Amino acid sequence: MANLKDIRDRIKSVKSIQKVTKAMKMVAAAKMRRAQERMEESRPYSNSLAEVIQHLLPDIDRDALPLLDVRDVKRKAYVVVSADRGLAGAFNTNLLKVAQKEIDSFGKEKVDLFCIGKKGRDHFKRREYNIITSHVDFWADMKFNSAITIGRSIIEHFTSGKVDEIHVVYNYFINVGQQQVKSEVLLPLVYEEKNGVTHDRLYEPSKEELVSSLIPRHLNVQMWKYLLESYASEQAARMLSMENATTNAQDMIKDLTLEFNKARQAAITTEMLEIVSGAEALA
Repeated sequence: MANLKDIRDRIKSVKSIQKVTKAMKMVAAAKMRRAQERMEESRPYSNSLAEVIQHLLPDIDRDALPLLDVRDVKRKAYVVVSADRGLAGAFNTNLLKVAQKEIDSFGKEKVDLFCIGKKGRDHFKRREYNIITSHVDFWADMKFNSAITIGRSIIEHFTSGKVDEIHVVYNYFINVGQQQVKSEVLLPLVYEEKNGVTHDRLYEPSKEELVSSLIPRHLNVQMWKYLLESYASEQAARMLSMENATTNAQDMIKDLTLEFNKARQAAITTEMLEIVSGAEALA
């Protein structure tokens, strides 16, 4: 059994860690609320813009715009949106597992990577994947211009013909306790035929002009959506992870306190027996 000083030091260490995890939980909760508000504000705009473009695409000559060019997929690019830091449970692990599985199934030598976040960059760099560029340390002051800057190099990689398809792997925010890893095709834009009521709409100017104008905006909005969804999911995962860590620390403190009391009681009993034994020996 450990002596009283060792147990007391362990209790003190666990209490210090508990204060840190509790503070991190509060910070993550505040960041998550702000990120969630921005994310929920962007979703209606992103969905409406995507709906309009989906309605226009069937009537457009795809050869007129490079972003609509559907080719035989011989090479792909993957955009992996991870976090810069850990301590968020399985947030990064689940994401990187899905991304690596898809990349390996297609062939890592035929995939170019755009890593957003240190965790993704370090993971694939250690495994010698072909990383074209990475973006880190921008989450704290993330703005819409960040999405435009990141998206520009990704879009140019497609329009220049270096890859035939671009996928994005990110965490989709469902609620505070649940985030879902999603893999979506960013480029080329394809028309998904949906069953249901079709709306007869009149467009001014022409559909071709609208598509040419809307698609670049749509791609910027999509990149912004990926960043917001991932950031909100990261903070939610970190908040939940730190809450669990705080609870576990409290349970550990209770166990250590019980062990401390048992050790102290055993020490007192031993001293009393020694005193009685000494008194009887003198008698």
